[in-house]
Amino acid sequence: MTSETTGLRSFDKRLQQCAKCLFGRSFALIALLTLTPLMLGIAAAVKLDSRGPVIFRQARTGQNGKVFYILKFRSMQVNASISQARRNDQRVTRVGAVLRKTSLDELPQLVNVLMGDMALVGPRPHAVAHDEFYAPQIGNYMMRYAVKPGMTGWAQINNARGETETVEKMARRAALDLQYVQNWSLLLDLRILIATPLALIRTDAAY
Repeated sequence: MTSETTGLRSFDKRLQQCAKCLFGRSFALIALLTLTPLMLGIAAAVKLDSRGPVIFRQARTGQNGKVFYILKFRSMQVNASISQARRNDQRVTRVGAVLRKTSLDELPQLVNVLMGDMALVGPRPHAVAHDEFYAPQIGNYMMRYAVKPGMTGWAQINNARGETETVEKMARRAALDLQYVQNWSLLLDLRILIATPLALIRTDAAY
């Protein structure tokens, strides 16, 4: 492969990355404006259902290890522990159970996309504490943060969402994320976006 060919491929990747960023932020803005009535309704339901703030903020690991605060509709009781949600988790509120089952609790992350901390598609960001736990146990684990984390990703449409109660399950998710990082393209992102609604219907792992 010549240096000219390598340079063209690098330039093409940069163009695709710019296009991805522009599309993601534009989509997030339009979605936020369109979904405002729904999000206001969810906010009211969360507020009426249990004590505490409507929006849950948590430190997550972003691109190149930079920490940011992810936004979600609160689905658990205030002061709940940081451990992952489990089936029949008593920390989850009544409204929160519906939001988590339908992934509507993730809608505020459109703001994260608009701010540039996240993309529509990419490896799902984990809590900083979880990364500190898994990174020493899983080879190349932190390579998943070579790109911006996403609202949905390759792992999510390949049935690797939800609780990772074993290191093996997290290792499989990390391996899928690494596949995405190594093979990223706009076409792959489009494929993931199209497949995401179907993946959300399969809610066995969402609780």
